[in-house]
Amino acid sequence: MAKFSKKLSKTDVRKRLAVPTRSLSSLPSFDGAHAVYFQAVDESGEVWTFKCSVRKRRHPKPVLSKDWLAFVDSKGLKAGDMVEFYKETNEAATAHAYRVRAERQIKIFGVVFGYSPVTATSDESSNVSPI
Repeated sequence: MAKFSKKLSKTDVRKRLAVPTRSLSSLPSFDGAHAVYFQAVDESGEVWTFKCSVRKRRHPKPVLSKDWLAFVDSKGLKAGDMVEFYKETNEAATAHAYRVRAERQIKIFGVVFGYSPVTATSDESSNVSPI
């Protein structure tokens, strides 16, 4: 599976996801256009439609928009968290050839120890009662 991952910045969680230029080959072909829509399935099975666009001139600087901010909100993502996109490569792949995975930063006393997958949406996780 081809993939790209990124540690999220403040701009990524407030406006749009800046996609690393080297990862353009992992996304659908633009076929000469400056934008392409694609769908990705998250860990809970929800389908998200993202728009990836590039500048028409000079350096492409790809960004994801459309459902991106809704995805960020639903997962409760913050700057420092991670996101990964996977492209399914097998012939039997479903209509959704992309997967997206969010990972929350695990920080203890200001030290990052790693990342934990986010499977529940922020609405679901807010309904969990403390023990």
